[in-house]
Amino acid sequence: MADRIHIEKGSVQETLIIPLYGRKLCAEVFPKLYTDESAARICAQLDYDFTELDRQAKSTFWRFGALEAAMRQLDMQWEIRDYLATHPKAAVVNMGCGLDQTGRACDNGTCRIYNVDMPDIIAAREQLCPAGERERNIASDLNDAVWMEEVDGSQGAIFFAAGVFHYLTKAQAQVLARELAARYPGSRLVFDTVGKLGKRLMRSTFKSFGMENYDECLCVEDPAELQTWVSGTRVSTRGYMLGYYDMDDPAVTGFHRFLARLCDNVVKMRIVRFDF
Repeated sequence: MADRIHIEKGSVQETLIIPLYGRKLCAEVFPKLYTDESAARICAQLDYDFTELDRQAKSTFWRFGALEAAMRQLDMQWEIRDYLATHPKAAVVNMGCGLDQTGRACDNGTCRIYNVDMPDIIAAREQLCPAGERERNIASDLNDAVWMEEVDGSQGAIFFAAGVFHYLTKAQAQVLARELAARYPGSRLVFDTVGKLGKRLMRSTFKSFGMENYDECLCVEDPAELQTWVSGTRVSTRGYMLGYYDMDDPAVTGFHRFLARLCDNVVKMRIVRFDF
């Protein structure tokens, strides 16, 4: 175990485990819908007790949670590839990257990939998946705009954040969006949000991370409010679960589809896109 990366219970690094494990599980359970070879490889490199996650993974609801994580990644990949189709040499910027490999999954051979996260997360990433050709890992708080100075957006840029904006306050999210718009005209920002019910359902997660500003954290009940964030920006939204793909996999059950519709329409899980 000495050559593995140790993940301490209750640490910031542990926040990486559930989405990583979810992607690994989804690739195993729904292989025709989602593939992620890196997730299983990285899990095998971690010094972490997966016993409880392995137990939970047998439940229908936990598997649906893994499906949620996978659909979010597929949605992000769709947006990245769509942008690269017209900006093939663009910067692809994973904000709050954790151990996610979405940038590499969308690599067209000419884009530049940037992964941004807190220093301890980037340190773990460097050990498990060192930056490759045309790729840079940036250790920084997203709320400190200094990291943007390392991103070359001269040939376009798409910024994406999966499961990150929930932990920003509305004010922080607005400042971040406005800063990106000012620095990178013609770029795209993609992130996911939930409505008020979704935020309440996430309350225990916020508390487990000791977040005292839970009430201030971002949720979006009406997408129309997003139009006021950045003047002159085109804003569009799609359902998180069924807005991009129809979840075409024989392992996706009717119950999964029922839950997916609830997520999109009641919990208001959405993918938000800003075109600056």
